[in-house]
Amino acid sequence: MIIEFLGKNYTPTDKLKDLIDKKIQRLDKFFVGDDTKVKVCLKQVKENMYTLELTIVLDSNVLRAEVTSDNMYNNIDLALPKLEKQIIKHHKKLYSRSKKVREAFDDETPAEKARTVVKTKTYELSPMTVDDAIEELELVEHSFFVFLNKETGGVNVLYKRNDGDYGLIQAVV
Repeated sequence: MIIEFLGKNYTPTDKLKDLIDKKIQRLDKFFVGDDTKVKVCLKQVKENMYTLELTIVLDSNVLRAEVTSDNMYNNIDLALPKLEKQIIKHHKKLYSRSKKVREAFDDETPAEKARTVVKTKTYELSPMTVDDAIEELELVEHSFFVFLNKETGGVNVLYKRNDGDYGLIQAVV
């Protein structure tokens, strides 16, 4: 594990660096290989307030913990459990994702049914305004309505949104 120290308005002592290094090495059990980088940012925010930021950048995720208190040594003990929880959550997410992939390729799972068109409807598009289309949508009690927009001359789809309002899709050719 590679640990990079950065100080902003604060210069860490060697004793503090060694302690942080020792405690962060406990996280090494979660990572394969020695190329995992941990960025440790030590800041003095106010006269007696210190912030410790721990950041681990993985392939597509950033795990980060930030703690502020009056003692930098206490910050270490507060930040590490936060970061450890995030690492565990990340590993669980990766495991469940890989489990889904394994199940998808498992021979015992039945193959997905091929999707086919089972019904075809044909109707004549009549030119109307958006307000007329809203009335028609409410009359037919469907979730969408296709119409020829009188104002633009294009084919539009009016749909009912989950919040009760309407959405309009305008086809452009």
